[in-house]
Amino acid sequence: MLETYLPILVVIGIAFAFALGSVVLSRLIGVKKPSEVKLAPYECGMPIIGSAQERFSIKFYIVAMLFILFDIEAVFLYPWAVMFKRLGIFGFVEMGVFVVILLVGFVYVWKKGALEWE
Repeated sequence: MLETYLPILVVIGIAFAFALGSVVLSRLIGVKKPSEVKLAPYECGMPIIGSAQERFSIKFYIVAMLFILFDIEAVFLYPWAVMFKRLGIFGFVEMGVFVVILLVGFVYVWKKGALEWE
């Protein structure tokens, strides 16, 4: 059994050794000339304004989580659409319940004002 997995283990070992060797050689051989410009955070070519430790509003994170949540929920519609004819009325009712629950959550979030960007 080991003979069948040996080539895979060898490739994984070579990949790990190459990655580790690249990092170690870069650290040992690389030129180290730190400066204020090199140590500054890179902001897409824009000049640095303010501190890098600036706090974001909690609204940003809430909107991001809601986007991910509703985006993942929308992904569940694709397999249902592909299998729609084979699922029949049962699949239609189940997806209807799913969409209603999703819409109730969306209306709740909307009424709470979580989607307002001020």
